[in-house]
Amino acid sequence: MIFDASVYQAHTTFNDQFYFLKSQMVWLLIGTVVAFPFYLIDYKKIVKFAIPAMGMIIISLFLVLFLGEDINGSRRWFQIGALPAIQPAEFAKIVIIIYLSGWLSKQEHKYKDLKDFFKNFLGFGTILGIIAVLILWEPDLGTTMIICLTSFAMFFISGKDRIHTWGSLSILLLGVPLVVLAGILEPYRFERIKTYFELLLKGEVADPKGSGYQIQQILIGIGSGGLLGKGFGQSRQRFGYLVENTAFTDSIFAVILEEFGLIGGLVMIFFWLTFLWKGFSIAEKVDDREGRFLVIGITIWLVLQSFLNMAANIGIIPLTGIPLPFLTYGGSNTFVTLIGIALLLNVSRYTNGTRKKNI
Repeated sequence: MIFDASVYQAHTTFNDQFYFLKSQMVWLLIGTVVAFPFYLIDYKKIVKFAIPAMGMIIISLFLVLFLGEDINGSRRWFQIGALPAIQPAEFAKIVIIIYLSGWLSKQEHKYKDLKDFFKNFLGFGTILGIIAVLILWEPDLGTTMIICLTSFAMFFISGKDRIHTWGSLSILLLGVPLVVLAGILEPYRFERIKTYFELLLKGEVADPKGSGYQIQQILIGIGSGGLLGKGFGQSRQRFGYLVENTAFTDSIFAVILEEFGLIGGLVMIFFWLTFLWKGFSIAEKVDDREGRFLVIGITIWLVLQSFLNMAANIGIIPLTGIPLPFLTYGGSNTFVTLIGIALLLNVSRYTNGTRKKNI
């Protein structure tokens, strides 16, 4: 699909229709080599390095704001020569999951009252707040939302008593105005939100050649795909209508819907629901809390990210720059996704008392 969606851009820009396909294959190979140790080494040993890793991520997120490559007004990437651009915010996703797996596994979550709950929440909220502010500063609201929602879901699941539940829900309600505020402070985000509500309420966008152009082109492609799609390689929207290389990055799901139709989209949703079910099935069988939180965090992260990407591509939520795991072109996203899968498979080896038997 990356080749199919990128062939026009690759040919016109580099005079090589296989350019992006070859780059992605290289990143897949490097990513597999990088991820393999995360499968081989006992995940408990990996969790022990979570604090140094978190420190490195925070430093990287700070440095990229000043030393990163400026692309369209955003500083999100380190570019070193011909090497793939590194996006620290992508690596923050997996690092914070590893960190929280260790931190949450040590919490007893026994509170006297809500005041006691908020004292305990302070440690969780401080680390998450630092990460969120630095990524939001780049600016990258989409990645900030993924990290915050995944982290909050892990925190919410970690406790079972009534105080933990009500305290967590109150934190969630407090977070909603902050997300809205972040959305309207940046002019381009405000335009996206405005376009979204125009589409939602009126069924059309007021500025089809400006702020509404991208979502309109996406919906034209999806609508023309119909039930069964036009067939592989028959997308018209990939020919420069989906702007800024998004045909093979953030909007690749729109190309899939155009070529494989509603049926193709439902098949993809089915696969992700299966992934969700399988991930939580593994979590139920894991021997310890660290492994359980690790599997839950990785599963929620990948499924949440995929559904937010697909929802944005069909107009359910405003457009965001969120990649679709396994399908979106890009080095950092590929590396991090493979590391996440390697860790998930790592933990899955220690189920139903396997660790105790090995000892």
